[in-house]
Amino acid sequence: MPTIELETRIAAPVERVFDLCRSIEAHTESTSRSDERAIGGRTSGLIGLGEHVTWSARHFGIRWRLTSRIVAFDRPRHFRDSMVEGVFARFDHDHWFHPDGDGTRAVDRFDYTSPLGVLGRIADALVVRRHLERFLDERMQTIRRLAESDGWRRFLPTA
Repeated sequence: MPTIELETRIAAPVERVFDLCRSIEAHTESTSRSDERAIGGRTSGLIGLGEHVTWSARHFGIRWRLTSRIVAFDRPRHFRDSMVEGVFARFDHDHWFHPDGDGTRAVDRFDYTSPLGVLGRIADALVVRRHLERFLDERMQTIRRLAESDGWRRFLPTA
C-alpha cells in the first residue's frame, strides 16, 4: 500500500484553504491538465460530509471515471475522501490543515492500492506513484495561487 504525503505552505487563512480544497470548481481548475470534470453526485459548490462526486479525467491518454465520498469532515482541520468506485483497488485521501503563523500548512496524505496485484505494484514503482505525486503537487500549487490572490473569490462565498 503506497502512501504519498505532500506538504504545502500557503499564505492564506486556514478556512479559505480548507474550503478551496473542497470546492468542485476549484478542483476542476486545479486539475485542468487531466481535463478532470465532475459528472455525477455533487457537481458544483462545496462538497461536504457524506456527499460523493464522480470525476471523469484523462490520465495516461485514457479517460477514467472515479467516484469518491467524503467520509470524515472537521472544518477547517481535516477531511477525507475515499474511493467508492474506480480504477484503484482502494484509496483514502486525507487533507489536513494547520494554522501556521499568518498562513496555513496543508498536508495531503494519499494512501492507495493499485489493482492487478503484482502488476499494479510494478506499475506503481515505474510510473503511477510519480504521476500521482506530480498530480497532487500541481493541484496544491493551483490552490496556493488561488488562496494567495483574489482568485479564491471566484469559488467561495464571501459572506
